[in-house]
Amino acid sequence: MTAVDTNVLVRFLVHDDPAQAALVREKFLSAEREGTAFFVPLLVLLETIWVLESAYAIPRSDLLDTLADLLRLPILNFEQREAVQAALTAARSHPLDLPDALIAESARHNGCSSVLTFDRKAARTAPFQILATT
Repeated sequence: MTAVDTNVLVRFLVHDDPAQAALVREKFLSAEREGTAFFVPLLVLLETIWVLESAYAIPRSDLLDTLADLLRLPILNFEQREAVQAALTAARSHPLDLPDALIAESARHNGCSSVLTFDRKAARTAPFQILATT
C-alpha cells in the first residue's frame, strides 16, 4: 500500500494547483478502477486540518463535512479510522479544536484514560486534564 502526504490531500480538496490536482484526481481514479487504496496516516490528517483551517480559512462546519466525505472514499485507508470518525462526531457537538478532538480520540483509541495538557481551553473537555504549575 502507498501512503499519501498532506499536500496530496490538500491539492485534491482545494485545487489550488490545477496541474497537481489533476494528477491526484487521476491517481485516485486509477486506484478506484484497480480496487486499491492509499494509506492516510493520522499525522497527515492532523496536518491537513491545520492547513485547511489556517492557510485556507475553511469554516469549521465545511471542514467537518469535507473530512467526513474523505472518510467515505473507499480508496483512502485512514490510520485509526474509528478514532477519526469519533473525533468528527465529537467536534460537531463540542467547541473543542479539531486537532484536539483528534488527539483525544486517538488517545482513547489507544487505551488512555486522559491527556495531560497546559491548554486551558482543551482541559474543559474530557479526556484532557490540566497540568497545573505550582
